[in-house]
Amino acid sequence: MKTITVTGRYENLVKLADFVRQIAQEAGLDSFAVYSVETAVEEACTNIIEHAYGGEGKGSIKCSCTVDEAGLTIQLHDKGKPFKPEEVHSPNTKAPLKKRDSHGLGLFIMRKWMDDVRFEFNTESGNTLTMVKYKEHKS
Repeated sequence: MKTITVTGRYENLVKLADFVRQIAQEAGLDSFAVYSVETAVEEACTNIIEHAYGGEGKGSIKCSCTVDEAGLTIQLHDKGKPFKPEEVHSPNTKAPLKKRDSHGLGLFIMRKWMDDVRFEFNTESGNTLTMVKYKEHKS
C-alpha cells in the first residue's frame, strides 16, 4: 500500500492526481482507466475540500492505494462532515448545459468511471471513500 497525506487545498489536487496516476500506470491499467482514476480522485477530493471541510486548509486528505492482480483500490480519508450520497440526485445529462444542475456531477462521474464506489462514515475516525478500478472491467 502506498499513501500520501495532503492539506485540503485545491493546489494539492495536482499532487494527489500525480500520485494516483503513477500508481494506476504501475498497476497496468489502460490509458482511459488511468484517466478515469485520476478524474474520480480529483472530483472526490474537490468535494472533500468544498463540502466536508467547508473550504481550503481546514483539514487533511489521506489517499491510500493498493494494487493487486485484479486492479487498483483507492481509499480517501478525511475528518470533515459526513457525506450522504443518497441525498445527491443524479444529474440530467440529457439536459442542455445551461439547464443542468451543477451539483452531483462529480459523484456521477465517480460511479460511472470506477467499478466500485463505497462511502463509510464514523463519528470518531472520520469518512472513508473506497473506489476500485479493475484491470478488466467486471460487469
